[in-house]
Amino acid sequence: MSTTGAKTRPPAPARPAGAVTAAAGGRQRAGRRPPLVLLVPACAAAVFALLPLGYLGVRALERGPAHAWAIVADERTLTLLARSLGLAAVVVFACLVLGISLAWLTVRTTLPGARAWSVLATLPLAVPSYVAAFTWLSAAPELAGFTGAALALTLVSFPYVYLPVAAALRGIDPAQEEAARSLGHRPAAVFRRVTLPQLRPAAAGGGLLVTLYVLSDFGAVSLMRFDTFTRAIHTSYRASFDRTPAAALSVVLVVLTVALVAAEVRTRGRAGHVRTGSGTVRPAQPVALGRLRFPALAWCGAVTAVAVAFPLGVLAYWLAVGNSATWNGSILFDTAVTTFGVAAAGAALTTLLALPVGVLSARHRGRAAHLLEQAAYAGHALPGITVALSLVFFAVRYAYPLYQQLPLLIAAYAVLFLPLAVAATRAAVLQAPPVLEDVARSLGRSPLRVLREVTVPLAAPGVAAGTALTFVVVMKELPATLLLRPTGMDTLATRLWTETGTGSFAAAAPYAATLILLAAIPSYLLGRHRS
Repeated sequence: MSTTGAKTRPPAPARPAGAVTAAAGGRQRAGRRPPLVLLVPACAAAVFALLPLGYLGVRALERGPAHAWAIVADERTLTLLARSLGLAAVVVFACLVLGISLAWLTVRTTLPGARAWSVLATLPLAVPSYVAAFTWLSAAPELAGFTGAALALTLVSFPYVYLPVAAALRGIDPAQEEAARSLGHRPAAVFRRVTLPQLRPAAAGGGLLVTLYVLSDFGAVSLMRFDTFTRAIHTSYRASFDRTPAAALSVVLVVLTVALVAAEVRTRGRAGHVRTGSGTVRPAQPVALGRLRFPALAWCGAVTAVAVAFPLGVLAYWLAVGNSATWNGSILFDTAVTTFGVAAAGAALTTLLALPVGVLSARHRGRAAHLLEQAAYAGHALPGITVALSLVFFAVRYAYPLYQQLPLLIAAYAVLFLPLAVAATRAAVLQAPPVLEDVARSLGRSPLRVLREVTVPLAAPGVAAGTALTFVVVMKELPATLLLRPTGMDTLATRLWTETGTGSFAAAAPYAATLILLAAIPSYLLGRHRS
């Protein structure tokens, strides 16, 4: 193999098997400058994700910094901040408990029907937060407020923790746990001292996604009538032509997001999941539950019942006994096809933008990679309506032909959900042995060929899983779709919201049921892939 060309590397000296440690590999990758084939598209994705921030800067400062600071320092803003953070903290804690416990039971124990339970644990992804809130409100109106919002958001968000933690449990080398048990540690101590620290990156990443999801949610908190930043921003946009208050509140959310992402990166540290020893990875020996299998089955059944069976049961009730339902099969079919099409386009664009960012984040630990990854997270905590208005602002001023056209809506999806695809890509690349890329470079492969022939094929299953996850959340997106959809176009989410807004719960039920059914397909495939 020829080794000519400026970017080729000389053959690396021979190393004994197993001599390449993760730490050494990390130092080598940290010292290597990111290739332009990754850096240029990653910068483009970051600029794309930061567009809403430019809009916020213009809007928040158009009446002067003093006016913007007065809004930020107002007592009501601090109250909204406390309520939003309190809701996020409760939901994240509950999601960590549900996600980690279900992941451990379905992956590392002899739980009967573990494969089926693992699929059921991903199905809540198919339930929009506003549908969950609607079903709980219709059954127990007294839940309105903080309790109802926390309950609804927890039951639809815990798969964001379950999926990465379950994947991490399958990738952990069981030899370390076996060594701890051979030293006399009890199972609980092995889990606390050996397994749990290795789950920290996956749990922290899932917790970050849940936090950003809660901070940006609009449907559930609106139906539960619980004031958060998102609801206040939406109310301000709708109630006044003055965009400054809403823009200033959105800036607070952005600062909060940056702080959360930085904290997550610090928590993640330099942890990795790459096996460094020689030989083939062995699956971990399942832990026998014994008499504890009945409480374990009851726990899994209870979570599935409240997160999946309950909303489906309420929708079935409205479909069966509602009097105001107007079944129009052709409209329902056209709306479902439209929803499928925009979700597929949104997931494809998001994955394309996330790929270079995720690979850079996994393989290069320099300041540039961290900044690009944090930039990709910027739009996720913003309310959908803020992202939508920012794109309208730029389209009207600089790209008017795109105004109220489908590409603008697809772009909004990419800005909103880029972190989901970035996190999935990063996790998938981390699972792939970097030594194979080093070997490809030592054989003269260019960075583009290494990416195309080694990195992407190895990470393809994880990247595909991220695409499926993005597809599901795009199908459920509401605020940006309401504002940016082309005239005359409806999705299942917008039709559902319109019918619910007029109190026609029975008329909304077919759209809700179809939305859950369509979203359940990729969620089911996602669960099977992870298991």
